[in-house]
Amino acid sequence: MSPNDEGGRPERPDYKVYKSRRFALPGRDSGDAPKLGKDDAKAPRALRASKEPKPLKAEHEGGRPWLRIAGLILFGWLLLSFLSFAISATIQKSKLADTGGLLGGNPLLVAVPQNILVLGTDVRSDEFASSEAVADKCVEAAASGEAPPSECSGSRADTIMILRAGGGAFEKLSIPRDVYASIPGQANQRINGAFAFGGAELQIQAVEAFLGIDIHHVAIVDFGGFRDFINAIGGVKVDLPRRVCSEISGTFKISLQPGEVTLSGEKALALARTRTSTCGPPIDDLDRNRFQQLILNGIKGRLTDPLRIPRNFLFGPLIGWNAPKAMVSDMGGLAMPQLAMAAVIGGSSDTVVLKPSGPGPSGSLVVSVEKCIKAVRRLTGDEPDNQPVCSPAG
Repeated sequence: MSPNDEGGRPERPDYKVYKSRRFALPGRDSGDAPKLGKDDAKAPRALRASKEPKPLKAEHEGGRPWLRIAGLILFGWLLLSFLSFAISATIQKSKLADTGGLLGGNPLLVAVPQNILVLGTDVRSDEFASSEAVADKCVEAAASGEAPPSECSGSRADTIMILRAGGGAFEKLSIPRDVYASIPGQANQRINGAFAFGGAELQIQAVEAFLGIDIHHVAIVDFGGFRDFINAIGGVKVDLPRRVCSEISGTFKISLQPGEVTLSGEKALALARTRTSTCGPPIDDLDRNRFQQLILNGIKGRLTDPLRIPRNFLFGPLIGWNAPKAMVSDMGGLAMPQLAMAAVIGGSSDTVVLKPSGPGPSGSLVVSVEKCIKAVRRLTGDEPDNQPVCSPAG
């Protein structure tokens, strides 16, 4: 009788028994576990566990936290620079006097080309004031584009420039201040007289009629803010075609050699206001218009130079705060940053000054209709919106 028949312990079977691994269905934490070979099944549990792959999350949790921190710092600094620019632009917009609803630019300035009238006045603040400095309220009125109060002498437009910016364009056209023009509601006279009678509003009307184009935005240069902005970007580099020596209001002198020269805020402001020179060939208002456009090109070059990116980034909040303070404008926190982007996108155009056809009444300059139309075509790439009046006869 066999042990089985006797109810005893059964004999060990003569085949091997293997323990199976848990089968993982696809997509359910399979972990792509490697197959165990014959020898692996006999290996100690600790050794077999060391051959299993580690979760990817554990590998990257340590990572490089400093990269994330550095990225957050860089983003925060850029955001601070942008916010300082937008807030400053909004403050400057609040200073602009009423322009009678003449302005109506498209909010997408960076994509849609628009005409921006840049004005500077001959009222001197304490930057270049003489002993006969005007009262503060007269300076404030001129800087905001308000018609001069009765107790203030009439302030005239010292700078008249049209920027065509947006849609890949960044063109400039300067109108000499002594150009003979028709002023709405006033006798025919030099075009800069419009500011003395009706501030920015009347000056906009005079320029629109003169060139036959619509003005979408206005920007009035603030001399103190302009100086501070130039200093914030580390000065501007200009390529002067000739030697220039001048004295502004008897308080500030410049003596500049021809060629490339880097100007501080004070010197750039002095050059922008220079109409006569005590050295070299004589200069006139047309030369001053060219100097102003050279300075504008210099500002753009300073902000777009790849070699100055680290410096501009480091001083980003300071530059962002001072840039809008260079002018009082209807372009606030939305349009002003787009103007900066349009300047970067648009190429550097040549210096263009409206050339007079000859002398006019009382020492003014006359510009023919043909020259106005030609200048508008170059500025906008199209015909004028309306028939230009240009310089009226007599």
